[in-house]
Amino acid sequence: MSAVNILMESFKVALAAADPQQIIPQHLPTPPKGRTIVVGAGKAAASMAKAVEDHWPQDLMLEGLVVTRYGHSLPTQRIRVIEAGHPVPDEQGEKAAKEILALTQSAQPEDLVLVLVSGGGSSLLSLPAANISIPELRLVTQSLLKSGAPIQDMNTVRKHLSAIQGGRLAVVSKAPVRALIISDVPGDDPTHVASGPCAPDPSTYTDAVEILKRYDIDASASIKTHLAKGLMGEVEETPKPGDLLFSQVENCVVASAHLSLNAAVAFFQQRGITPVLLGDSVAGEAREVAKVYGALTRQIRQHNHPFKTPVALISGGETTVTVRGNGLGGRCSEFLLSLAIDLNKLENVYALAADTDGIDGSEDNAGAIITPDTLTRSRDLGFSAKALLANNNAYSFFASLRDLVITGPTRTNVNEYRAILIL
Repeated sequence: MSAVNILMESFKVALAAADPQQIIPQHLPTPPKGRTIVVGAGKAAASMAKAVEDHWPQDLMLEGLVVTRYGHSLPTQRIRVIEAGHPVPDEQGEKAAKEILALTQSAQPEDLVLVLVSGGGSSLLSLPAANISIPELRLVTQSLLKSGAPIQDMNTVRKHLSAIQGGRLAVVSKAPVRALIISDVPGDDPTHVASGPCAPDPSTYTDAVEILKRYDIDASASIKTHLAKGLMGEVEETPKPGDLLFSQVENCVVASAHLSLNAAVAFFQQRGITPVLLGDSVAGEAREVAKVYGALTRQIRQHNHPFKTPVALISGGETTVTVRGNGLGGRCSEFLLSLAIDLNKLENVYALAADTDGIDGSEDNAGAIITPDTLTRSRDLGFSAKALLANNNAYSFFASLRDLVITGPTRTNVNEYRAILIL
């Protein structure tokens, strides 16, 4: 098996470890005496809903609604699926969020609310706070996406502009709430996955205001007014840890980057390649993280230290990109382009970086692959790798080389997968 094929197979193994069809049945709760109301949001929502349907007794009451990204739906019978905008919210997401909130509010003590949460839910489950419009929420989201802010900061802002996130969904239910969570955030804290619709929120309006200032985000007048009222206690804070409102709420992380990376570790071990797991919560600017990985790769390749080849450096997490150019790209492709430049044609080194949801940024690829001749081939085509990186145009770089990784929607999401194979 070639080095490229080994990397691609390792990615498939990591994806399989986060497949809702395999995971969800293991974590389904005991059915209640009354109705089971299923609601949810995220890129994995449709697949999670179908897994519930397939394994829930046909003679028991089951109904609900989940919202997922455009193109990520699956056919279901008892649980409706609505598609909406991601990574920025739209009116379809607002419509779905209103229905989801109403369904949850309708639950009675003898019922069960089963909430299916996965990455992407922050924009998909968009019900703005009073006097804030979807276009205003869309603009502030776009600014945050371009700022390089980590997901935790972005979600702190979104929770304080929302009528449903930051634990607000769960606390309107009279019935017990069980949230099954496929985590796409470093640390797997439920409060950060999809902006924590069922989780207590330790952050505050003060935090949200400070984040907007830190990243120089100019929000609309309505958003500024809402946040100012929050600072003065004129609008209610998100429910906090220890609040009795969560006494019947359970948040259960059922899939994560850690589990997927461990599956990749076993894959490489079976092929006689030493796996080195560098962490499931790697963060930072993608192009800078690549330079750190490049230094370690050179040390191993040139000196067989601290590990002897063949070695696979494996990691997950969520890097960021501060957009300064006007090119096409995403976190994974930008990481790889920076890594290729840093390695400078180093022999016997191959790498793959891809997002487990199948979408790297906003283009049609999950990620890309680099090989020892990546820079040589790009030069022969007349491309300047450094110029394309400066313009945040990594997608065009790898598209021209035909080295994009294209999977289509995977209907799961445990964030980025990176593997550097050193032979």
